[in-house]
Amino acid sequence: MNYLAHLHLGGPQPGDLLGSLYGDFVKGSLQGRWPADIEAGIRLHRQIDAFTDSHPLVLQAKQRFPSERRRYAGILIDLFFDHCLAAHWHDYADEPLKDFTTRVYRILREEAELPGKLALIAPRMAAQDWLGSYRDFAVMEQVLAGMSRRLSRPQGLAGGFEELERLYLPLQQDFRDFYPQLQAFVRLSDTGKR
Repeated sequence: MNYLAHLHLGGPQPGDLLGSLYGDFVKGSLQGRWPADIEAGIRLHRQIDAFTDSHPLVLQAKQRFPSERRRYAGILIDLFFDHCLAAHWHDYADEPLKDFTTRVYRILREEAELPGKLALIAPRMAAQDWLGSYRDFAVMEQVLAGMSRRLSRPQGLAGGFEELERLYLPLQQDFRDFYPQLQAFVRLSDTGKR
């Protein structure tokens, strides 16, 4: 899952939200490096990634891509699933998406010491409303172009937007089938019971 889904699943408190994002930027053992609520969010992030990466519906979604693109299918699916979540937010959350993203951006702005690259991207994330902009499928093309520039093999994502466009309906159904199961997993996980 990508940023929006991790934030949505991470919990409502500031430490929950921060930890759910830190999971992409903090590697290795935690052992008290961060406050307990943030570390719980990081652990939940890691559990969500493990559950997602091994889930039959996600593996099925990856198989929809041609074999030469499968190495990058996980990235494409993560982004596409965030698009689906944003586009159908009202099906999965009570709080309006705009209110949620405004709250997330405020919490990020107020945090004095964001880890590593998150400190660099958080201001851009808020200024460009990355999370809310996922509603618009066309934005995925810009996101993929930006991600390509950061990859050692940028050609791996070339044509990815067109692939997502072609697979839109089956991937959307994969998301609709998968996301409620992921929400249930988070509710039942020990970490999710904080």
